[in-house]
Amino acid sequence: MKRYPRDMTGHGAEPPAANWPNGAKIAVQIVLNYEEGGENNILHGDAASEAFLSEITGAQPWVGQRHWNMETIYEYGSRAGFWRVHRMLKDIPLTVYGVATALARAPEQVAAMQKAGWEIASHGLKWVEHKDMSPDEERAQIREAIRLHTEVTGKAPRGWYTGRCSMNTVDLAAEEGEFAYIADSYADDLPYWTKAGGKDQLIVPYTMDCNDMRFAIQAGYTNGDQFESYLKDSFDMLYAEGEAGAPKILSIGLHCRLIGRPGRAMALKRALEHFQKHEGVWFATREQIADHWMKEHPPMTKPRPSEMDKDSFVSEYGGIFEHSPWIAEGAFDLELGPTHDTAQGVHSALARVFRTASEEQRLGVLTAHPDLAGKLAEAKRLTAESTAEQASVGLDALTDEERQTFTELNDAYTSKFGFPFIIAVRDNTKTSIMEAFKRRIENDRDTEFAEACKQVERIAELRLIEKFDA
Repeated sequence: MKRYPRDMTGHGAEPPAANWPNGAKIAVQIVLNYEEGGENNILHGDAASEAFLSEITGAQPWVGQRHWNMETIYEYGSRAGFWRVHRMLKDIPLTVYGVATALARAPEQVAAMQKAGWEIASHGLKWVEHKDMSPDEERAQIREAIRLHTEVTGKAPRGWYTGRCSMNTVDLAAEEGEFAYIADSYADDLPYWTKAGGKDQLIVPYTMDCNDMRFAIQAGYTNGDQFESYLKDSFDMLYAEGEAGAPKILSIGLHCRLIGRPGRAMALKRALEHFQKHEGVWFATREQIADHWMKEHPPMTKPRPSEMDKDSFVSEYGGIFEHSPWIAEGAFDLELGPTHDTAQGVHSALARVFRTASEEQRLGVLTAHPDLAGKLAEAKRLTAESTAEQASVGLDALTDEERQTFTELNDAYTSKFGFPFIIAVRDNTKTSIMEAFKRRIENDRDTEFAEACKQVERIAELRLIEKFDA
């Protein structure tokens, strides 16, 4: 058994209906990162100065030294940038990602955030890398972040975003905090559930593209027009999808020291005006989105195929290919994971085993299928799946003449090819089945063997779709 932990499928081709309040076509979610005073600095007990997301291109950490230019760039964010953004957005629902130590050094700003009714989520204890922390060290940092955040703001955070995270962050955050959501993901335009910290944890993904951080990296924006244009294009695309019945979230990431600069703030102002000209736009905090999603789309409670033991997996899927549990046994041993926890995912695994089996093994699967409207059906000895399938097109209620025709065709087909005529009846009608029967009986054996195998796979696919829908 091999298990691949990444979910490469997500919501798939047909995402769940977001059902945003009042029928909104799009949710616009703006994050303001408050990191100033929580960045790397030897004053904060760190080994070196900050080197990330500033106006200094190619900045490097100064080990054991303070970096005057870097410090004052960050101070611009707290002293000037925050207030410019606050004046612009104070009447719009907004989520703050607040670094706990930065919030503790910002009493005026925290009071302004709270007066505006903004959600203040946790952005960790310090604005530092977590990738090299041991699990115990990172757990201690998360605990202290929650404690200090609660002390400074008056209540525990309901949202968490580390940003500079490790492979352990989401699990540890889920274990340590009673978070409505965690945002350490860039994997989707909608919230989704994952297993983390031993429980179902809601993820509300964040963004790195609609993010002013791109003003501070080499492959980024050089002027406000680029940011404005990108935000508008992103909004327009998602708004059109919402009008077509598939609403999403436009997530926007801001930083006080970056977007707070006058030239960039003007670009944000124009983008906001563009959004506000449209009907059906829900400006929301991440907390509001999380609460809405939990109500509309609670976590899936049925067993996930990738989490089943072998006996359970074979019991559940061993009959998908008619009387051939060995296919499910082989599929269980493949590299399955969350991306296979769908009808198509399980079908892919089962079909791989069937396709790579010997011709003799595949022939065994074909011969395990009953004749259409044959003696087993008449004796009511079909599997439940075959019974339902044949009944769906009326093969359980044939006239005497129709039954005689099917009997003659079945006998002739089996005599010629050595296996019964197989067709995905749910894709057909009684008439089209009869036509296919008469047409395919003229094929050579190799052609018909390939077609029968194709039909077997399609029958399996339809059975799985029905099972998952139920």
